[in-house]
Order: sequence, then C-alpha cells, then structure tokens
Amino acid sequence: MRVDKYLWAIRLFKSRNAASTACKKGYVQIAGLNIKPSREVYVSDKIVLRRNQFTMELLVLDLPKNRVGAKLVAQYCKDITPEEVLEQRHSVEENQRLSRVKGTGRPSKKDRRDLDDFFDDHP
Repeated sequence: MRVDKYLWAIRLFKSRNAASTACKKGYVQIAGLNIKPSREVYVSDKIVLRRNQFTMELLVLDLPKNRVGAKLVAQYCKDITPEEVLEQRHSVEENQRLSRVKGTGRPSKKDRRDLDDFFDDHP
C-alpha cells in the first residue's frame, strides 16, 4: 500500500492529497529517509511523521483495505512516540488553552445574542 494512502486510511490526514503533500514536503520518513508519496509501506515499518511542530512515531501493524473508522485505527498502527515528546506536546496545548484571555478573539454565540439584544433595545 502507498504511504500516502496508508496515512489517509488510518485517519492521520483528512485527505489523501494532504498526506501526499506532507510526504513531498519531507514531513514523513521511513528508516530515517524522506520518502515519496508512492513509497510502499509494509507491516512492521516505523513511520516518523512531523505534524504541528511535533514528531510522532508509528509502527505499522496491518494494512487496511480502505479508510477505517476511528475506533479501528488501533488495529492498524501503534503510536510509539517517546513519552517526553507527548508530555511536551500536552504542556504546550495546556499553555495555549490557559493563555487565552477571555473576551479576546471572535465573540461566542451567546456574546452575539447579547450584542443583538443590546442594539435592538437602543434606537
């Protein structure tokens, strides 16, 4: 199975084109080498994938016939990313979540309704 099709089938990318583009940009490696989207992937291959400034490692367990449901992904790959990388990623996500100041950015649905009510009451 092609590596771009495999990455799409196990739901790491929303489209096969996005998986292919990641391969072309050098974000996907097998055996330490950047690979082309057409590279065949085999059972027990170790895929190193760089996404959102973090590197994740996957072990290929089986090859799906087509795109699988989210619950079945664990049958086809195993995440072998080192623990310190996972902790770093979680700490960055938590920091981003906590650093957002309330009231900045796009108004929520409730904020919009409150604004509409305020302007409807005042001519």
